[in-house]
Amino acid sequence: MTSLRSNEWYDGDDRNAYLHRAWMRRGVPSTAFEGRPQIAIANTASDLTPCNAHLDEVAQSVKNGVYEAGGIPLNLPVVSLGETQVRPTAMLWRNLAAMAMEEMFRANPVDGLVLLGGCDKTIPALLMAAASVDLPAVVVPGGPMLNGHFRGTPLGCGTDVWKLSEEVRAGRLSADTFLRSESSMIRSRGHCNTMGTASTMAVMAEALGTTIPGVAGTPAADSRLLESAHASGRLAVELVASGRTLGQVLSRGSFLNAIVALAAVGGSTNAVVHLLAIAGRLGIDLTLDDFDRVGADVPLLVNLQPAGTYLMEDLFRAGGPLAVLEQVKDLLDPSAMTVTGKPLVEHLAGNPVWDTDVITPRAAPLVGNAGIAVLRGNLAPDGALVKPAAASPELLLHRGRAVVFDSVEDFHARIDDPDLVVDATSVLVLRGCGPKGYPGMPEVANLPLPAKLLEQGVRDMVRICDGRMSGTAYGTVVLHVAPEAAAGGPLGLVQDGDEILLDVAGRRLELLVPDDELRARRVPDATTAGFAEPRRGWERLYVDHVLQADTGADLDFLVGASGSEVARESH
Repeated sequence: MTSLRSNEWYDGDDRNAYLHRAWMRRGVPSTAFEGRPQIAIANTASDLTPCNAHLDEVAQSVKNGVYEAGGIPLNLPVVSLGETQVRPTAMLWRNLAAMAMEEMFRANPVDGLVLLGGCDKTIPALLMAAASVDLPAVVVPGGPMLNGHFRGTPLGCGTDVWKLSEEVRAGRLSADTFLRSESSMIRSRGHCNTMGTASTMAVMAEALGTTIPGVAGTPAADSRLLESAHASGRLAVELVASGRTLGQVLSRGSFLNAIVALAAVGGSTNAVVHLLAIAGRLGIDLTLDDFDRVGADVPLLVNLQPAGTYLMEDLFRAGGPLAVLEQVKDLLDPSAMTVTGKPLVEHLAGNPVWDTDVITPRAAPLVGNAGIAVLRGNLAPDGALVKPAAASPELLLHRGRAVVFDSVEDFHARIDDPDLVVDATSVLVLRGCGPKGYPGMPEVANLPLPAKLLEQGVRDMVRICDGRMSGTAYGTVVLHVAPEAAAGGPLGLVQDGDEILLDVAGRRLELLVPDDELRARRVPDATTAGFAEPRRGWERLYVDHVLQADTGADLDFLVGASGSEVARESH
């Protein structure tokens, strides 16, 4: 076994070693400090993060595995972010959570980490932190909830909220029926059961090689999740013994494999900002162009909402993410490692597809070229994203006149105005929703459609925003426009009636206004009035230092790593 980091706290007979041991004794035998790896279980359980509320039970199984392998498990509650609860957006605190976690991992006498996450921002924050401190670490995703049902049909959380609420606004579903579906949607513990951001990031963690292969997608209520948690506790001790840190596991190839997986499962566009941020902590050169170059021609094989029909419980019974990856094995980097010490590709054999309706054959994919497309042009000089698999094919080449909203509040105030000048060919533009402008880049890009168009049967329109979209959402939505309006991006110059060209095949997003006219324009006061101007605290620090979406929206002073060394004693 390599020399334990925790020995710096516990070895010796001086006053400081005495203090470190004595305050941890409380029923723990002296052998706990004699060469046994100290494994911190970074636990994002919280009653206010309902998708992660069951992680205390998962942590107990991790503890059992750590003990069995000869280590000492230490529960470490860390910052938890509940996507559905916190305002203005959980993304505002992803970087804060990562920073706090990193500092606690470094400051405490721990040799290895087990990272328990589920809800959207928790797995990214945990991986960003662990990458920056570079200790041995393994991820245990909390798992999706079981399938919900309403009126005899499956009900996907998130995706069906958007669908049903639009039907209410269109006058085709009663508000009472809509509300009765509420208790049917959330059937069990666990995160969203669509291929939303939580499920996507669990798959990303597995494709990166940071989980025990096969654990991603295990339903939260399935006892096999606890079995995997136990095994992960054992593995954490083995990782410490071998000295295999996260930085040794993750490579550029790991991230390219994640991009392939993202396309094959129809994952959330949110994965782009998270993968870019994690790579930035490791100094790995990953760019938006990699997502297009590597993922564009990958087929969509997973028939899950929001791009398809089924839910995560169905994916698990059909073979899970490994069965998907086995079908695109030739597209994966064969050298990219996992926490097991073996390459990811070596874990793919023996993972058949059990239901070809859920995991379609590669020869007959749900969508042929499913990867997230990166658009550029005078409206998005640094790039914007669109998810073709969740869009309407007839809108992927579209030219229409802009209907502009200067803020979320402006949008809500006017979208259902019967006098709003809008039709099905219009392009809805919402600005002021980027990292700086909101602040935090909220999930508002999948704009509800005007009520008068819903009543006419319209169910999709081209929408453009510098914010994000929920991974459970769908539609022809151009998002992550960079630079954002609040950072001087051209989105701030768009006026009502301007023609906009969306050409996904050509990777173009153009404002069809002459360059000299654009140069003469100024950002309207109504737009700048909607930009965030925090006076103090985290929001002030965030707005001053956050980077743009095209590089992962991390803080400029958090990019990179500081390692695990702590130079000074505490007494």
